[in-house]
Amino acid sequence: MKKRDAVISMCISALLCALGIIIPMFMPKIWIPPMSFTLASHVPIFIAMFLSPASALLVTVVTSIGFALSMPLVVALRAASHLVFVVVGSLLLKRVPYLLSSLRTALPFNLLLGVLHGACESLVVTAFYFTGAGSESWYESGYVVTVLLLVGLGTVVHSMVDFTIAAAVWKPLSRMIPIPVSAKWRSASKAAAN
Repeated sequence: MKKRDAVISMCISALLCALGIIIPMFMPKIWIPPMSFTLASHVPIFIAMFLSPASALLVTVVTSIGFALSMPLVVALRAASHLVFVVVGSLLLKRVPYLLSSLRTALPFNLLLGVLHGACESLVVTAFYFTGAGSESWYESGYVVTVLLLVGLGTVVHSMVDFTIAAAVWKPLSRMIPIPVSAKWRSASKAAAN
C-alpha cells in the first residue's frame, strides 16, 4: 500500500510541477518593476505544501525553474526564495495537520506564510537595489515604496490570495485523494466538538 501511495504522491507532485512551469509562462501578469504579480502563481506550491514537505520542496524548485525560463533574474531569484516559507509551512502542517481545518487557525497560518514570503522576496530585491543592479524606475520611487511596499506588502497580499485559492481547490480534492497528506480537514461536527 505504501508503494501505491508514493506513486500517487509522485504523480500529483509532477502535475503540480507542470502547473508551476505553465502558470508563469501563460497566466496574466501585472508587471510593476521590480514586482510582478502572476495570477495563481503560488497555488501549485501551496497545494504541494498541503501534500508533504518533500512534494513542497520539489514543486518549489521546479517552479523556480519555470520563472527562470520566462522572467528576469530578479523574479527567478524571488521565486527561489519561496523555499523559506515552503519549508516552514510544510513542516508546520506536518506537525499540526489540522491548521487548515478552521478559519481561526488557517488565517494566522496564511498570514505567517505571507509575511515570510514577503520578507524573503524583499531581501532578494534589496540585494539588487543596493548593488545598483535595479532598473532606473526602482530608484525613482525610492527604497520604501519600491521594495518595502511594492515587493514586501504586495507579496504578502499576493501570497494570501494564492493561499486562499489553493485552500479552496485543495479542500474538495483532499477528500478524493487516497494518500496520506500533511494538511487534514476535520468534518464540521468534529471541528465544532473541539
